[in-house]
Amino acid sequence: MLALLTAVLAGPAAATPELPLGHEGRWITDAQGRVVILQGYNMVYKRPPYAPDAIGFGADDAKFLAAEGYDTVRVGIIYKALEPEPGVYDDAYLDRIAKTVDTLGRHGIVSLVDFHQDMYNERFQGEGWPDWAVFDDGLPAEPKRGFSTNYLVMPALQRAYDNFFANVEGPGGVGILDRYTAALRHVAQRFRRNDNVMGYDLINEPWPGVVWQDCINPDGCPAADAKLHAFSAKSIAAIREVDRRHLIFYEPYVLFDFGGGTTIGPFDDDKLGFSFHSYCLQAGSSDSNDGCDTADDLVADNAEAQTERTGDALLLTEFGATQNADILTAMVQRYERRMVGWQEWHYCGCNDPTTTGSGDKQAVVLDPAKPPRGKNLAAKTLKILTRPHPRAVAGTPLAYGFEDASRAFTLRWTPARASGKGRFGPRGVTEIRMPRRQYPKGYVAMAHGARVLSKRNAAVLRLTAAKGATEARVVTRPRG
Repeated sequence: MLALLTAVLAGPAAATPELPLGHEGRWITDAQGRVVILQGYNMVYKRPPYAPDAIGFGADDAKFLAAEGYDTVRVGIIYKALEPEPGVYDDAYLDRIAKTVDTLGRHGIVSLVDFHQDMYNERFQGEGWPDWAVFDDGLPAEPKRGFSTNYLVMPALQRAYDNFFANVEGPGGVGILDRYTAALRHVAQRFRRNDNVMGYDLINEPWPGVVWQDCINPDGCPAADAKLHAFSAKSIAAIREVDRRHLIFYEPYVLFDFGGGTTIGPFDDDKLGFSFHSYCLQAGSSDSNDGCDTADDLVADNAEAQTERTGDALLLTEFGATQNADILTAMVQRYERRMVGWQEWHYCGCNDPTTTGSGDKQAVVLDPAKPPRGKNLAAKTLKILTRPHPRAVAGTPLAYGFEDASRAFTLRWTPARASGKGRFGPRGVTEIRMPRRQYPKGYVAMAHGARVLSKRNAAVLRLTAAKGATEARVVTRPRG
């Protein structure tokens, strides 16, 4: 039966999945077992005092993100701020992070708490570890070529990663990796009952160390991967001592971003996700998408191979760092085809010292200390990234996608549960974010094998599969 709805969008509406989030294989799920597709941004402030509110990120930004239809933010914790002295945690800093998480949560946005680092420490033109955890065997921090060339040319930086993974003895006779995993445990202790947190990201873009060349191999680098696997297993165990509820996301080496493979996992835990990034080396300084499709498809293939091998959920937690329309459009379309949620880099320029896209080139809001409107927005970028998506599917998605030219959105799904155990009945509600930026005059929704439940002015299109339907489908188009 064909149902026709003509709707004019008013303001944003709440469409929060039932928390906490879990997963069924590659799919992130809510407490009802609905598949959850999240879209949003990173918000990481890499300068002292290393907290998003210090650059002006606050309630107006959370309200803006919710109004645009986003539902997730990757919130960065910088280890240097968390443990400024060995064994001494700055809980006032952690309170600031928690305030940001809760502010986002009040607007229906879930946070991935991310232990963020780039090039280890300021000594190497990066950020991340506290100074007391830098062990580079006295090698000179030269040559200084900036992000991300230092990874390739600076022996001191490479040695610092080797010593971290080797858990060299630090202050007080305690290994520096042991200190790190204890800090992860401390953060999990703080957030263990907070359902605004979707999970923890163990480490951003780790580097293999002195020997890195093998890790650009699409098949992975088993020798170096063994170090990262051991680190991840230890980190997962530390968090599980205090938090059994939340998802934990582990990452491959940063070379995965450019087509390198990974052999880490599987791990002995049933609530894990694979956090991966995708950036194209060919784009370079020209910000062109020429030649990137093959490399970016390889990253996506490798991520899907990882979840097939491990059974862990998938989330693309970084891409972008540009306002180039071709690059961004190709990426969001790719992950619609793959049905994988994402967190784009980055919400603001934020005086970022370590990114391939400097200043406003990576921002959707130019200055978070100012209201997110008018000339403070990268409107062309938002028009690409702000798009309809199925935030919660009562069943299993079969396909979805948004056509930028016509602004038509299509979702196909089956009421069969992603767990493979049963199916959703008539009370199972599928929810689709319908952002005003794409539908300023409203939209027309045509459903087959499903019934529209939402009101005429809803910013969230709600449907339920028809009784006995094995497949449901909805197509939305701009009104008028």
